Amino acid sequence: MLHAKTKSEAATFLLFNFFALLNRGLHTVKKPDYRKLIYSLLSLLLFYGVIVFLLHAIETDVEGSKMTSWQDGLWYVVATITTVGYGDVIPVTYWGRALGFLVMLSSLGVYGFIIGQIANFMSTLKEQRELGLNGTGFKNHVVIIGWNDFGRAVISHLVAAGKDVAVITKDRTSIDIIRESYNSDQIYTLYTDYNNFDMLEKANIRHASIVFVNLNDDTEKLVYVINLKKHFSNLNYVVTLDNGNLKGTFQNAGVTYTICKNEISAKLMASYIFEPDVALFSEEILAYAHTDNEYDIKQIKITANNSLIGVYYDKAFFDLKKTCNVILIGMVKMQGAERRFIKNPEGSLKIEADDYLVMMMDGKGKTALKKQFGLKEND
Repeated sequence: MLHAKTKSEAATFLLFNFFALLNRGLHTVKKPDYRKLIYSLLSLLLFYGVIVFLLHAIETDVEGSKMTSWQDGLWYVVATITTVGYGDVIPVTYWGRALGFLVMLSSLGVYGFIIGQIANFMSTLKEQRELGLNGTGFKNHVVIIGWNDFGRAVISHLVAAGKDVAVITKDRTSIDIIRESYNSDQIYTLYTDYNNFDMLEKANIRHASIVFVNLNDDTEKLVYVINLKKHFSNLNYVVTLDNGNLKGTFQNAGVTYTICKNEISAKLMASYIFEPDVALFSEEILAYAHTDNEYDIKQIKITANNSLIGVYYDKAFFDLKKTCNVILIGMVKMQGAERRFIKNPEGSLKIEADDYLVMMMDGKGKTALKKQFGLKEND
């Protein structure tokens, strides 16, 4: 058997952890469960309070009884419930022992209640984590609102490129599919109604690099973007359209990039008809290069300590080709919040900090680029 001190410490530890879990659980369980829990606790307190009162009334002034006050009755009840059982205070009367017997039997129900609540809290915490209700710390990530097969294809390329993605969906079943398909270190999922803009904060949407509105209907996208801009006006938005005639409407609504899926498909189809090799290569460089032999077009930001700062574009073109087999095809100059893309510029144009170099490379070129110039994607 445990010594009294050891058993007391064990009981204290159990109660401490129970109330710690209880305190945490009160902030996470649904409202009906919260009320039920409070009512159960109040019922237990009332039940044992009545027993303490009766024990005090029955055992007081009885010869040989040590329950001379209500504190003694409380001490006995707590020691019995926690199974510590010091034995220093016990009932001596028939009805007092009957109440003691009731306390001992009810303690089994108390432990069942505690275990049930702990299991409920753990289940709730797990479900909240799976549904994304605990939020994410992602920054400079992509937020995708809406889940479908097209979104799945986009995410696959983003993940391959090492980009963090937050997916917001109102379809509960898609949460499990996403979690099974992707690593949670790169993909965060949030289950919520799209119009619950306060919940979107859990996806850290204000710190996203871009928001992809991936709803199923162009009209639905337009209405949603207008409402979303009222709450998050300073973000970059991208949408795909079925109707290319709506491009201007979406741009006037504040969408940064509009892509018409039909136009892209039509251009690729025409290219396949009259220049199939170019079409094959175009399709390859549009996607992320998964192997060293595949090519990709990337944009690299020039940071303040980069060795290419002050170098003319023409010289950088030949140096990158010679040392890394990377082909420089243009650069982006930032003019305030505006981006000016200069395709294969002519003349004496110097590279400056915060410029973006746009280049075509394979996997080997990417490795050489990082080693030779300290450049890496998303710098």
